[in-house]
Amino acid sequence: MFDLTLSEGHTSYRFSGHETFACRYAWLPKAYRAIQANPHIFFNEDAAMVELGIGKNMVRALRFWVDAMGVARPSADRTHALTDLGNAIFGADGSDPFLEETKTLWLLHWTLSSAAAPALFAWNYLLASWPYPEFSRSEALAAFIRQSQRLGYTHSSVTLSQHLDVFLHTYQSARSARVGIEDSLDGPFVELRLLQQTGERRSDAGRWEPVYAFRREPKPEISDDLFAYALLDYWDRVAPAEKTMLVRTVVSAPGAPGQSFKLPEDDIRSRLETLSRERRYGFSYRPSAIQGLLTRELMVKADAKAVYEHEAIRHG
Repeated sequence: MFDLTLSEGHTSYRFSGHETFACRYAWLPKAYRAIQANPHIFFNEDAAMVELGIGKNMVRALRFWVDAMGVARPSADRTHALTDLGNAIFGADGSDPFLEETKTLWLLHWTLSSAAAPALFAWNYLLASWPYPEFSRSEALAAFIRQSQRLGYTHSSVTLSQHLDVFLHTYQSARSARVGIEDSLDGPFVELRLLQQTGERRSDAGRWEPVYAFRREPKPEISDDLFAYALLDYWDRVAPAEKTMLVRTVVSAPGAPGQSFKLPEDDIRSRLETLSRERRYGFSYRPSAIQGLLTRELMVKADAKAVYEHEAIRHG
């Protein structure tokens, strides 16, 4: 029986590589097409700058996001190989090549928050390990410093501060901030409303600062097919040989669907009950007030195309 609730889940982390830029709306579709035309493009920064129409630091940032969101993977021969996920979204027969569906943003968020390897520190720590219902920037930064040192890293407070700001900018609008026009452009994940400002309070330095909280409530825009994809993807990565998994692992383990999507336990149990009735997902659900158990009866693999195809069939 697999239970990862109390495990940290990852052994290595990334703190940089995004060049302090959150991902922009047009970047991933552009990057997909560029890699499709020239798999070497991101290993020739001058050519990438011309092809993509962005500066060198943004080219490096985009390469980071392409990898972190699983759209393409770098190879030893200095090329990028497009992934099944990238093709399912952005390909010639892709389901959402211009990022028009909120469901696609949740799918990419899933990869970013759970499947990115090495894990992104801010995502892993704030989504999976932050112990309080709210946080301010100064509280999170102080915790980043303590936690990174505990893990044996020696990053400066500047690096950790920039990494935290990229996380905040990914999910919070920057339009009211004192930044340049280009830096104020909101990225796609702001639409998810996953991170919300709940008020303000004084920091230890005496300055007022925003207080944030994750939106932990049922999210109908996360379809059951998308939830099933995340569950199977998680199971395949962390416990591929295990036939059973505790529901509490799905709910609260680092990198599990419950934590990445910030879904309440009742909603997760309801989804599992619904999904277990459909044999194509390959698992059964045995409810219990104390534990609850999933049993994998068929080795169904996570398939990004199914996130779109099954819903299209139902609504067709």
